[in-house]
Order: sequence, then C-alpha cells, then structure tokens
Amino acid sequence: MAVDSKRRAITTLLVSALAALAALAICPFLGGSGMDYGKLWRQESPDWAIFLNLRLPRAILALLSGGALASSGAMFQALLRDALATPDNLGVTAAASLGAVLSISLLDGAETSFPVVWLAAVAGAGLVALLISALAATRKFSPMSLLLTGIAVNAMCAAVIMLLHSLAGITRSFQITHWLMGGIDAVPYSTLAILALILTPLCFWVLLQARVLNVISFGETWAMGRGIDARKKTWQGFLVGTLLVGTTTAITGPIAFVGLIVPHLLRRMVGPDYRVLLPASLFGGGAFLILCDTIARTVLAPAEIPVGVITALLGGPFFVWLLWSR
Repeated sequence: MAVDSKRRAITTLLVSALAALAALAICPFLGGSGMDYGKLWRQESPDWAIFLNLRLPRAILALLSGGALASSGAMFQALLRDALATPDNLGVTAAASLGAVLSISLLDGAETSFPVVWLAAVAGAGLVALLISALAATRKFSPMSLLLTGIAVNAMCAAVIMLLHSLAGITRSFQITHWLMGGIDAVPYSTLAILALILTPLCFWVLLQARVLNVISFGETWAMGRGIDARKKTWQGFLVGTLLVGTTTAITGPIAFVGLIVPHLLRRMVGPDYRVLLPASLFGGGAFLILCDTIARTVLAPAEIPVGVITALLGGPFFVWLLWSR
C-alpha cells in the first residue's frame, strides 16, 4: 500500500470510528420529547431513567446492527462480484423473517417473549445456511447460483409470510405487520451483551478476510492463480454473513438497504480496497443506523416511524440510481 494510500486509509478509519462514537454519544440526547438536561446531569427521574433505559440501549442496538448489516453487505458484494448483492436479495433476511412470523402466528404472546422470536428467526436463517452448505457440496456451486437461489428463497418466504399474515387474527396480524416493518427498540442490556458476544467474533472474522476478498473480487481464476480456494471462501463467507444478518434480524426485524447504501457510499470515498472498506463499513453502518433511528423517533414525535421505513425510503431511490448508473 503506497504511503498516500496508507495515510488515506488510516484517516478514513479514524473518521468512520469517530463518526460512530459521536453518533453514539450525541444521538441519545436528541428526541421528540425534550429532556431536562439539568435533571439528566443530576441523574434524576424521569429523564435519567429515559436516557439510561430507553435511548442509550436503542443507540447501542443500532450501532451493533448497522455495523453487522453494512459489513456483511460489503462482504457479499466482494464474494459475488456484484455491486447489487445484499443480505436482502440473498434470501437471508426473508428466511429469518419467516421464522419470526411463524413464531408470532403459532405461539401465544410470542412477540414480546424475547427468546422465542429470536430463536425462530435464527432458525430460519440457519436453514439458509444449511442450504448454502448443501449447495457447496455440488458441482454447480457458484456465486451466481447462490444469488439466483437467494432470489427464489426470497419469493418463497414472501409467499408463506403473506399466507400466514392473511390467516392470522386481527391482533396477530398487527403484530406481524409491526415486526416486518423493522425497528430499533429498547432492549435489556443483557440482550445487548449476548448480541455483542455473537456479532464481535463474526465481524472480526470478516475483517480478517479483507486481503482474500480483494483477490476474489477480481474473479475465481485470478484467486486460484494465487493459491486461494475461492469456492471454500465463498461458502464460508456466506455462512458467517448468514449468521450476522440472521442474528441481527431476529432482534430488530428486517431493516433493508443498510448493506447496500453504506458500502457503496464509502466505496466512492475510500476506493475498493477491502482492507479499508470493511472496517469503514463496520463503523459507518453503525453511525448510519443510529442517525436513521434518531430521525425515526424525532420527525413525527411523539409518534415513531419504524426505522425500516426510513432506510427503505433512503435506499429505494439509491438502489434505482445505482442500477441505472452501472
């Protein structure tokens, strides 16, 4: 890496990390209902309780979720060598959503019982992981076959979700609709700790693959010429990406376009080198989702907009622009 490029990479990483920390430090103080900062400083109720139990956990959840979604999106785009590849169009998000909707439809009070929906969503994403492992054992395994399989999985999951939605009663139908819109809600710190314990080693593995992804992004033949088993790395990457997205979706619901918007915006600033792009996406995704969540709970206060609506309104036009500008 040349000296100028190295300096630029270090600057980018510092800026993205500082942006994430600044968003985490500032955004919890912003909201639709004004806070008494004097009471907050003196740690008096109700402002201190609102900050500590509602706003700060939301910001931490957005940081973890945004980082996981953005870094997995960047990794999928390298593995498939397709700029439009995201966890959403590979079937992972849809399968996790189907698992969650099944638990809400079939079990009593499932929406508010944290482990049930979470486990069901992870199980749905796990089925996609098993499908990937099965495909990896066949001769026809390729990035394109994975992408097309993901499109088929998306269509099937969407059909079953619509069927379950139509058969559900009014109460459960509302619960399903609310969950499918995706949202950052306040969760206990114990849940955040579990989420961090799961996501941290997975994100660390993704960052360690940066040099390999740089080579694979030039094509399988190029990678094979340099002693890299692109096929093995592809299905390993898909498994790790599936676990990242499935675990995140299980808690937040489907939040679209984070894995598309953040890597592409950063790629235009830092270039295609995954040694820089992956950590920048990790921090940038966290900052982006914290800002989206702040907009979601502020713009129509005291009502809240699901953060999935905000990311979709931003990501839809961006996706169309990206598609037509290629």
